[in-house]
Amino acid sequence: MSKHKKHTNLERRNNDNFAPNEIAILGANCGVISDLVSEVSKKISDYKLAYFDASHAKDIEENTLSEYVFHHQGNVQITTSGNINKFQQRLDFSKFDYVFVNGNHYQGAKQILILDEAKEASVLKRLEQLDSIQFVIKLKKETAYFDFLVEKYPQIKNLICYTIDEVDKIANHINNLIQEKIAPIKGLVLVGGKSTRMGVDKSTLEYYGKPQKEFAKELLESNNIETFYSVQPFDSAQGDKEDANVISSAVEKSQEIHDTFLNLGPFGGICSAFQKDPNSAWIVLATDLPFVDKNLIRQLLKRRNSSKAATAIKGKDKDFPEPLITIYEPKAYPILLQYLAQGYSCPRKMLINSDVEIVEVDDAFIRNVNTSEEFEVAKKEIENL
Repeated sequence: MSKHKKHTNLERRNNDNFAPNEIAILGANCGVISDLVSEVSKKISDYKLAYFDASHAKDIEENTLSEYVFHHQGNVQITTSGNINKFQQRLDFSKFDYVFVNGNHYQGAKQILILDEAKEASVLKRLEQLDSIQFVIKLKKETAYFDFLVEKYPQIKNLICYTIDEVDKIANHINNLIQEKIAPIKGLVLVGGKSTRMGVDKSTLEYYGKPQKEFAKELLESNNIETFYSVQPFDSAQGDKEDANVISSAVEKSQEIHDTFLNLGPFGGICSAFQKDPNSAWIVLATDLPFVDKNLIRQLLKRRNSSKAATAIKGKDKDFPEPLITIYEPKAYPILLQYLAQGYSCPRKMLINSDVEIVEVDDAFIRNVNTSEEFEVAKKEIENL
């Protein structure tokens, strides 16, 4: 008899202990660690970075009022209360590309070890935590590796070693570690079902000699992007299968992502894709945008900014970005869910009010086709290109 499961087995975000991507720095006094983080952060300031530390104050007055003080130039100072909870920290740090952890206080999934003779006992105390050392930093060039380190981790002498003043090299190494964790991209073609204004499923219309859903999928796949169809689940009790926009049997079912967030339109399709794979970025493309071509897709991919919540196309004469030609990063998923919790299911609203990269193009490339008359005009224009 199979074991009963109380909860749905969802795909989980690949988190470290406190954040999607973290590194603990330990082996020196906390002032040295804090200064190093500050100097390195200045060198790689294009990323969103955070520092997770512990207070060194012995006694402090309890915060009974949380304060959020905003400066007009964009800084915010937060004073609040709370306890260490890895699930809460993962939410707090979900928007950051990299989180530095003071390893003297908290254990990080990856580590930078600073060799300081004065802290030998401290390193010995945390020896079991040094299971994924990325590189070593020496406070003094002549400092030798501690015997217990070499005994426990013989390979440590083969790791790259810097001196504390080689900030540029240290920052470059950390930059490479961040780059290694940039999420891969998958594609999502939104198949919207029967259109009220068009009278048919717009994804089946042919502008290029094949259904637009197939053309859009091939457009993304030509950039070596594994691509899926976003479809509504078919409910036999509710009637006509044609209205359920189920993909042709010629297409493997593994290429479909059925909506698990129901009756939310494109917003639900995007969230359903993230539920299937929260560790990939998703480039989303609607089927009612027939003028989107390979050059526009390449431009969007080239301009991708993985530090932002998304990279979105916007018409030069438009006020707002186009949410259905957008790369959504993994960090966009919790933001989308927060909007849903407030009662909003508009991906454009999320883009407008979030930190996103905007790629401007001529409006002609992002024209929607919503009626049969618009379809005939668009088809003739495409045939004459």
